[in-house]
Amino acid sequence: MRVALLNPPHSSIGSRIPDEQLPPLGLLSIGGPLIDDGHDVRLIDADLENLADEETLRRICAFEPDVLMVGHSGSTSAHPVVSRITRALRARMPRIRVVYGGVFPTYHYRDVLKEEPQIDVIVRGEGEKTIVALMRALVSGDAIEGVAGIAFRDSAGALVATTPAAVIDDLDAYRIGWELIDHRRYTYWGDKRAVVVQFSRGCPHPCNYCGQRGFWTRWRHRDPKKLAAEIARLHREHGVIVFNFADENPTSSRIHWKAFCEALIAEEVKVILVGSTRAGDIVRDADILHLYKKAGVQRFLLGMETTDPATLELIRKGSTTTIDREAIRLLRENGILSMATWVVGFEEERSADHLRGLKQLLSYDPDQVQLLYVTPHRWTPFFDLAKHRRVLQTNRERWDYKHQVLVTRHMAPWQVLAWVKLTELVLQARPRALWRTFLQPDRELRDAMQWYTRMGRRVWPFEVYNFFFRDRHAEAGPTVEGMWGAPQASEEKSMVVLRTRKRRVAAVTT
Repeated sequence: MRVALLNPPHSSIGSRIPDEQLPPLGLLSIGGPLIDDGHDVRLIDADLENLADEETLRRICAFEPDVLMVGHSGSTSAHPVVSRITRALRARMPRIRVVYGGVFPTYHYRDVLKEEPQIDVIVRGEGEKTIVALMRALVSGDAIEGVAGIAFRDSAGALVATTPAAVIDDLDAYRIGWELIDHRRYTYWGDKRAVVVQFSRGCPHPCNYCGQRGFWTRWRHRDPKKLAAEIARLHREHGVIVFNFADENPTSSRIHWKAFCEALIAEEVKVILVGSTRAGDIVRDADILHLYKKAGVQRFLLGMETTDPATLELIRKGSTTTIDREAIRLLRENGILSMATWVVGFEEERSADHLRGLKQLLSYDPDQVQLLYVTPHRWTPFFDLAKHRRVLQTNRERWDYKHQVLVTRHMAPWQVLAWVKLTELVLQARPRALWRTFLQPDRELRDAMQWYTRMGRRVWPFEVYNFFFRDRHAEAGPTVEGMWGAPQASEEKSMVVLRTRKRRVAAVTT
């Protein structure tokens, strides 16, 4: 069959402000298995060029696919765009099958199938194995009820959700379809050729606001040597320099992350690795951080959220200010940049809390800072804690962590924005940050800091302008539950773990 993979255009700040774009790893991850199973596959990356709907539709129709598969990494805020494009496509190609996957449709499959008649099938959870089984059923004409991990409407219009798919234990069993992209068109980190990769999926930590942890169900990792070899091949054959890790927590296992670093060092390629991890893992790995650096790690994002003990307990972060500060110090000591993410918008915040947070960030002394707004997702435990709060932003395209979406009890929205912008300005314009940006002796780190500063100079005023002149804020918005529906934390794990009994072998001594 002819299969079109659509990465829809996304209106979020992160997609539109940079002149650079990363390839859609999720679509490439199902593209490889589909190609290997004999299908004619084409990627239409409308997000890369920010295509207008008409041009997106023209390119899809020109390929004449039997099936359109659509998904986006920012799946919640991208859903309105998916809805709009697929509705228009159905009018032009009535016989096409539309398959929709990603985090948002995985959990909102009931709503999507009820509200979007043009969507035929939703893939819930990981897609590589499920999509191959689904396509085989479509080719053979077999009933798709036997395919695990999907939802659809039957011939009578009733919703059918099959048994959840099993977690993929062997992440190397399905290859990424790198041949679907032109590597020259994807750059990051200052016009350096770049891709997104994953060492692991999932996260073992209990943060109750995380929208990704339950989707992946359980933490697993790729073979360290195989991933290192893949990175080396992409560098040698396609000139890829920057590898952005999509993992929530790639360093969860010290043993396997160390093995990956050593394997990549042995490949003798000069690449740049950037990603996210836990401050506790950095402190744990103090004695092997030189291997991180030698392998190519140039920046790690550390989620720090807040310093308020009550809030940390509420969100079950499981970290301390001492660990956070030490992680940043250790990264700097080893020539690795730190980015501290800071989440604001919790219900009881006041100006005093923002001031305390600013002082705490200054004491942490991160190289870079990124402030985000708390954004509850219906399938997370945090949603149940926030379901009574009033919604400030009813436009679902703005639920991307970079827009205020909730009313804060003691502060007007403009006050929250003012503190966010002041915190960013103070952190990035203080003397230490300016020295690291323009005068530090390490040229690679200096270039990385300058690239981030250039982005900030564009994003900072853009966000302020949008807030006051473009975004519409509800004066008396619905509650979170009223907008999104009832909590569904009981369905947080999207897949099942098949447990096999392991035979115990007695130790034999000689």
